[in-house]
Amino acid sequence: MLADLPLAFSLTDPNFKSVLYIVSFALFIYGLSGLTGPKTAVQGNRIAAVGMVIAVVTTLLVDPFNNTVLIVLGLAVGFGVGVPAARQVKMTAMPQMVALFNGVGGGAVALIAWAEFRDTGGFDGVATYIAIFSVFSAIVGSVSFWGSNVAFAKLQELIDGKPYTLGRLQLPAQILTLGIAIASGIAITAEPQSEIVIVALLVSAAVFGLLLVLPIGGADMPVVISLLNAFTGLAAAAAGMSLDNQALIVAGMIVGASGTILTQQMAIAMNRTITSVIAGGFGGEVAAAAGAPGAEGGTVRSTSASDAAIQMAYARQVVVVPGYGMAVAQAQHAVREMAKILEAKGVEVKYAIHPVAGRMPGHMNVLLAEADVPYDQLKEMDDINGEFARTDVSLVIGANDVTNPDARNKADSPIYGMPILNVDESQSIIVLKRSMSSGYAGIDNPLFFNPKTSMLFGDAKSSVQSVTEELKEL
Repeated sequence: MLADLPLAFSLTDPNFKSVLYIVSFALFIYGLSGLTGPKTAVQGNRIAAVGMVIAVVTTLLVDPFNNTVLIVLGLAVGFGVGVPAARQVKMTAMPQMVALFNGVGGGAVALIAWAEFRDTGGFDGVATYIAIFSVFSAIVGSVSFWGSNVAFAKLQELIDGKPYTLGRLQLPAQILTLGIAIASGIAITAEPQSEIVIVALLVSAAVFGLLLVLPIGGADMPVVISLLNAFTGLAAAAAGMSLDNQALIVAGMIVGASGTILTQQMAIAMNRTITSVIAGGFGGEVAAAAGAPGAEGGTVRSTSASDAAIQMAYARQVVVVPGYGMAVAQAQHAVREMAKILEAKGVEVKYAIHPVAGRMPGHMNVLLAEADVPYDQLKEMDDINGEFARTDVSLVIGANDVTNPDARNKADSPIYGMPILNVDESQSIIVLKRSMSSGYAGIDNPLFFNPKTSMLFGDAKSSVQSVTEELKEL
């Protein structure tokens, strides 16, 4: 009976590898479908991870390797670095970890292209399409690696989040470096070249990646992360084509397609084109100091936890508007506890989620889901904006640019035209902030000087906890 089994079940048969690869990318796709909601996201991640394990094991079992020791060492180092980093990273640092890991993927693809160049003697005797895909993966992978490292450095505040440019030389420098990379790629695909040409390609692509992301301001980082993620996916798919690896092709295309769609959605949410994001970041007015006259001639009014609690306790509807300040303070659990008390008093609580609040797509959704906030209470911008006019109290926790009315009213504002949460239409607004410092866009927010607005200064978590204690006494 066993002798009659089809060869597809033999480890040495190519059909066996193809079947396992089909299983692996079917799990990728099924796992991705689980990421559409918080309730299924964890399971979806695990399913996709199983698919990746199958793909890796299949590759190691079927394809011959010259140095098993190096393969095992690489797996051990990756496991030893990746697992602890993923388990120990704080939610506030998740955006920069995503940027860093995405960059590592791009760098790996670029190194694979370099290795293939050396292994084939400069693609001598190799089909032209393989050389083209390898060159593409080398350029895009290098751009993604260095660009992602800049994004990581800005998010981690290793460098300032402001735009860095070469002034009038910025565009010529970008064109020059990209031109060198493309010219090197064309030379490589035309005929075998010395190794200095592939090195020139990688270095020029690296410089282009730096020049691409350094001029982009912190406000655009969510879009940049999505865009670089798409770059890495496309580079991986191209590498899969050159290596004839079906799992890598499919996984890369999934990442590339989803990253591209997400980038476009993020850009639309900011009313900006991807081209305008790449061309430069938001720019830099200085916010007013606490108690100083505002941009509209108003002044900042402070409040206390007691007054804030009274306002919310007697409200019919309270809308919580979370921002990066909530993430920094890790205040999501305290917010959930406060909401439970308000709901027990008959107050309807909703959460207004702006697509680019925080430092990565879905940042606020993840934080609030972690605190077990019911998913049906999370309202996207288009769904909640119509409700602010009948909202008694809007509680803004560390959100800044996404609530700035200048985006609607001030034509010369750097964020003019960006869709925002219409918090200023609420009957009353309470803003929780550490200080009057500006957001990523580096501009003043007239909402803070609105006569309906009162500021509760301090750490967001401590402020929410103080309000919660006051609510318990009412």
